[in-house]
Amino acid sequence: MDLGAMMRGRRVLVTGASSGLGAHFARLSARHGAAVAVVARRLDRLHDLAGELRALGATAVAVRALDMADADALDPLVAELHEELGGLDVLVNNAGTADEAPALEVSAAAFDAVMDVNLRGAFLMATACARAWTAAGEPGAIINIASVLGIGVTQGVAPYVISKAGVVQMTRVLALEFARHRIRVNALAPGYFETEINAGLFETDAGRKLLARVPLRRVGDHADLDGPFLLLATEASRFMTGAIVPVDGGHLVASL
Repeated sequence: MDLGAMMRGRRVLVTGASSGLGAHFARLSARHGAAVAVVARRLDRLHDLAGELRALGATAVAVRALDMADADALDPLVAELHEELGGLDVLVNNAGTADEAPALEVSAAAFDAVMDVNLRGAFLMATACARAWTAAGEPGAIINIASVLGIGVTQGVAPYVISKAGVVQMTRVLALEFARHRIRVNALAPGYFETEINAGLFETDAGRKLLARVPLRRVGDHADLDGPFLLLATEASRFMTGAIVPVDGGHLVASL
């Protein structure tokens, strides 16, 4: 089964696409002949990325500025992109943020800022796409980017951990509710991958200790997500919904 070939002609919307995993998923989709819509707050970066996506082979590219915390912007945005690309097939709910502090020092505003993007924004984007699909009588696939920290825990990033646990349960409940509309909802749960949020962490003593607990003894490379992503983004996973797929080097099965 050629998963890359199955992406050809798919229309993919990626949130938080200006850097990190979001930009990687956009490039991966483009490389396999998908039409790609990229949204994020940093519009200048998206325009640079759009040129890359066209060069990689995207059949069409759409760019929009979006703050995931702006609930009123989501339905109009999805409607615009649906019209511009002639439909949407896949939502990659990737936008995320984190705030590093002990739980006793986390303010209400800091907590809300993480939840607004990671959980509330992801939920509202998923339901906006689902409304567009049901109105058009079309199937759809949602890939939520969760985290192993939505299943296990660590210290110092409580709002992030809580938000990703919410994304895990959101994936399951939306899978249950949307199945009747032919909309599948699954999640990737990456382990430790280097991104802008944690840049430099794995060169520190604390970072090296984290990696020592990963059975495969290394940080993830973005390409390690390619196979699982292509599976969930194509009809190869047509009988999968509500699945949480860890890509973590075995971290979740490590010995205590």
